[in-house]
Amino acid sequence: MPLAKIILLTINIIGGIAVIGSYIWGAKIGPGGINALWGGTPEGIRPVYTVSMAIAALGYLAFIFYILFKLDPNSFNFNILYLIFFLILGASAFWMPLTNIFLVNPGTLLWLLIRIVLAVVGIVSCVLVWVLMSLVVKENNLFYWLAVIGSFYFAFHTAVLDMILWPIFFKMQ
Repeated sequence: MPLAKIILLTINIIGGIAVIGSYIWGAKIGPGGINALWGGTPEGIRPVYTVSMAIAALGYLAFIFYILFKLDPNSFNFNILYLIFFLILGASAFWMPLTNIFLVNPGTLLWLLIRIVLAVVGIVSCVLVWVLMSLVVKENNLFYWLAVIGSFYFAFHTAVLDMILWPIFFKMQ
């Protein structure tokens, strides 16, 4: 595997561990458990979010598979991908800990930090869609289109459901 892809894979492994670790840690120590993290999100909408999380995760797997195993590293500067994945995964690792702290000690600064984390992930996810759609590839095969569709859905989930709707629902409690 070329060095560019090894670096990207390393960012994803370390970042993935940080995100999953923060979720496990947050679920175990959070006040009120996982349910408290929904805030005022209506019960009827929660299954939609849950299914969407699964689809977004599949989308993530589709675009990271394409980038790691199908994209020619000599045809693209991977530095932008390093930044994109570092920001998505790095910011994502802070959402649950910040939200749990907010549940114990609500304040404007914490709420602003949570919103910034969600905005970084949502906006940078949209940048990833743009990067993938801007690629000049020899052939737009099935893997390419699965990556584009996966990135689009991931961006929809993070930008619309997480960045825009979750804060509105959360504050309705």
